Amino acid sequence: MRTPLVAGNWKMHKTPSEARVWFNEFLDELGAAPPGVEVALLPSHPLLPVAAEELAGSGVAFGAQDVSAHAWGAYTGEVSALQVADLGARYAVVGHSERRRYWREPSELVAAKADQALKAGLTPILCVGEPLEVREAGGAVAYVLDQLRRSLAGVEPGGPDRLVVAYEPVWAIGTGRTATPADAETMAAALREELAVRYGAGFAEGVRVLYGGSIKPENFAEILAGANVDGGLVGGASLEVASFLRLVLLAGGL
Repeated sequence: MRTPLVAGNWKMHKTPSEARVWFNEFLDELGAAPPGVEVALLPSHPLLPVAAEELAGSGVAFGAQDVSAHAWGAYTGEVSALQVADLGARYAVVGHSERRRYWREPSELVAAKADQALKAGLTPILCVGEPLEVREAGGAVAYVLDQLRRSLAGVEPGGPDRLVVAYEPVWAIGTGRTATPADAETMAAALREELAVRYGAGFAEGVRVLYGGSIKPENFAEILAGANVDGGLVGGASLEVASFLRLVLLAGGL
């Protein structure tokens, strides 16, 4: 039985002081997390020390929105997976569509980042997803599975708990448009089948596959009903305590 994961990606929002207020309010409202649900917050790099301090001992995990493909060195502006892990982070997002689109990150670079995350003891949240024109042309599954293969080239997680895959259709991120529950389930099932080919059936059965893309309380329960959807990578709805808390409760069946 896979434990649902609800991960809030704050993107480039909130100052350290705003983050501190959010964490305290969220923990006060959350109390004990619903049984069998994991919660993680993914703030920008300057906020990670605040997350480490405020979430310590709470059971709520945190992680980075990106890590470098390099362990150390003269790479101005980069943040290594080792630096993130040393703060106590559990996760690192790699291959988010905004990184792929705005920074032209190819899947080969995403694979290198995932490898660095694993070597540092972090669990990569590997994002894949198709643009609208591919979806409309009927090539979404083939496109996403090819992206997954290339993003995992040379990557050996070692166990299903060391990898999370997030399906984020590019056309649904921040647009208000959402894939139907059937779309999300179809893609999640296809991703799991591909992981079985790559790492074996037992590995694929244990890996969590998330959906991301304009998730909100009004649509999350239906998306979670898919047998292969194990939670959500949440953008805008994670910025407000009330909406993110509701998503967590929904994942817990409440």
